[in-house]
Amino acid sequence: MNVALMLAVEGELTGLSVILPATAELVYGLISFFIVFVVLSKLVFPRLGTMLEERREAIQGRMEAAEAKLAEADKAKREYEASISDAKGEANRIIEEAKQQAEQVKADILRRAEDEATAVRERAQVDAAAERDRALQELRGEVGIMSVQLASKIVEKELDPAAHVALVDSYISGLNRNN
Repeated sequence: MNVALMLAVEGELTGLSVILPATAELVYGLISFFIVFVVLSKLVFPRLGTMLEERREAIQGRMEAAEAKLAEADKAKREYEASISDAKGEANRIIEEAKQQAEQVKADILRRAEDEATAVRERAQVDAAAERDRALQELRGEVGIMSVQLASKIVEKELDPAAHVALVDSYISGLNRNN
């Protein structure tokens, strides 16, 4: 067992004497403490303070560098987003221009097709009118020739009505055979 505890049990030590060390020990302990404190404050504490200050400055520098890089990255991100936005706007503008050009080309093609259709209709009408006029001219010529032929046959023979009908019938049947 501990000596102080044994003495306290035996009753020789009472009150504070149980807690406090002996006076000589207390004096030597205080002198040793002051010597160690002075040595530490002169040799170790300044170096420790310098080292802590350097470490604080290094940490502060890293934090400032990190903040600068973060700000730079944030700026680059904003520039990138702005360029993406500009690119999207440019793409939309190009698409709109292409749509407008496509609509213009479509309108031009439709206009040309309508013009060509109108021209074809006009040519067809002109051709039909010319063909009708030519057919009428041919028909007039043939009717004229037939009339002359019929008149010459009628003049050659003065016929009675029955002979006249027979002559017209034979002439008509002759025309049917020729066509």
